[in-house]
Order: sequence, then C-alpha cells, then structure tokens
Amino acid sequence: MKRAFTKPPTTCAQQVALLQRRGMIIDDVHQAAFYLEHLNYYRLAAYCLPFEADHATHTFKPGTRFDAVLNLYIFDRELRLLLLDAIERIEVSVRTQWAHQLAHRHGAHAHLDPSLAKDWTAWVTTSNQLIAEVGRSKESFIEHLTSTYEEPLPPVWAICEIMSLGLLSRQYKNLKPMATRSAISGTYGIDQQVFESWLHHLTFIRNVCAHHNRLWNREFTITPQLPRSKPRALHGQFVNGSRKLYNTVLILLHFMNVIAPSHHWRERLKALVVRHGIDCSAMDFPADWLDRDLWREVA
Repeated sequence: MKRAFTKPPTTCAQQVALLQRRGMIIDDVHQAAFYLEHLNYYRLAAYCLPFEADHATHTFKPGTRFDAVLNLYIFDRELRLLLLDAIERIEVSVRTQWAHQLAHRHGAHAHLDPSLAKDWTAWVTTSNQLIAEVGRSKESFIEHLTSTYEEPLPPVWAICEIMSLGLLSRQYKNLKPMATRSAISGTYGIDQQVFESWLHHLTFIRNVCAHHNRLWNREFTITPQLPRSKPRALHGQFVNGSRKLYNTVLILLHFMNVIAPSHHWRERLKALVVRHGIDCSAMDFPADWLDRDLWREVA
C-alpha cells in the first residue's frame, strides 16, 4: 500500500551535513554547499554509488571525499560533450549520404514518394513531421524554396538540413529499396540492418546527452545490434551482452575513422579518462582497452 510522502525539503547546508554524517570527508563545507546549490542533490547522489559501503543506509567507505564524487560527475559531463561532438559529425554525414543517394537514385523529391517506403502509415507520420519541421524553420533557404516552388516540401538535399537525428533514423528505417539502403550504409562499411540499429541507438544516446543524463554506469534500454562480419576492424572488440557505454564508444570511433580519418577524438577520450583517473569498468570497458590496437595512436 502506498503512503504519503512526508519528507521536508532540506537546505544545501543540511545536505552537506547529511553527507558528513554518512562518512563523507568534506574539506570545504562552503564550497560543497555552493556546488549543491547548482547541482541537485539527487543528481549528484548517482555518482556516490561506487563510494557507498552500504547502499541501504547510504554510508560511505572510509576515506571517501566529496572531491572524488565531484570529479566523477565532472568526468561524466565532459564525456557527454565529447560524445555529442562525434554524434554531430556523424549526423551531418548521414544526412548528406541519405540526401545524395535518394536524390541520385529516386529524384529530388524522393521523400515525397510513398512507393519507396516499407510502411505507408510510418511514411505518413514522418511526412507530417517533415511538414511540421518546415513550418517551424526560419532558415532562409527553406523560406526561399517553399515560397518559390510548388512542391509541398523542398528537395531532399535541403530538407535533410532541418531533420533531427531521430527523424533521419526513422526515414532510413522505413526506406524500402535495398540498393539505396546498402549504398548509404556501405559508405560507412556497415551492413544496412546493423546501420539501421546503430542510427536508432545513437539517436537514443544523443537524447541522453542532450538532456544531461548520466552516461557513466548507465544501462541503456536501446542497445545496438552487434555486427557479424563487417566492419572487420571491430571483430572481437564488442562486449557481448553489454548494455553499457563501451559498445557505443566503439561505434562512434568507427564512424569517426570513416568520416574524419585525421580526427583527435580517440586521443581526447583517452586523455579525459586519464585526467580524471576513471576506472572504466563501470561502463564495461575491457581491462586492456588502452592496449588494444584500435585505441593506439594513429601515425
């Protein structure tokens, strides 16, 4: 039987005192209170988990310091920004390939052709979403195209620029011509079915990051399909059955290697982990991940 919630709100100073009673070492209580003014206590509490000696009582292991919890939080925030950087570049690239392959194979307004869709109902839904996006857009090129030409939507190479990653993922999922699907996914050396799964997963990850949610130690509800053959460079690299971040990071690294061969994303990730002294096992990183060829410096 449910009961009424009767806990009163606490001040930041009271929250600091509570952490101290539970065994946390806080060198500067005023600074800790300042952080709690701007970081919700419940938000920070998720990063306390590896430091707890008893989760039922939330007491901390001996020697646990507030600065260590804060360091883990800051690492996770910087990790989200790093993933968003890669996802942005992937999204722009996939938009480009989607538009290019559709236009050259099916015409400038292929996105208006229901015969190219697997599911008519899904096609109607995504078409309505595209119409809504055009209606909201303040981009000058969209306003020019809609006021100049009679088609209900701009050409595919323009419309792709105002599509969200989620809408792009749904467009690809509903695309029927196998040759077109394979041409898009083949740009990245990936099977079309795996590519569809990866787009869906990266949309989910992008939303996790954009809403400032935790990546560290998180179990994802939407996981990527693991490839059986290509890309060959990832053979044996994925962690089977994992719902955590390492497989996602491998996917991002693969895309970055394809679309920006001279990137520094690999080095930035490794530097982030080293700078904060993070034990990555909570994200299912293998113990020897830094020693694997995939993560070594590229000359």
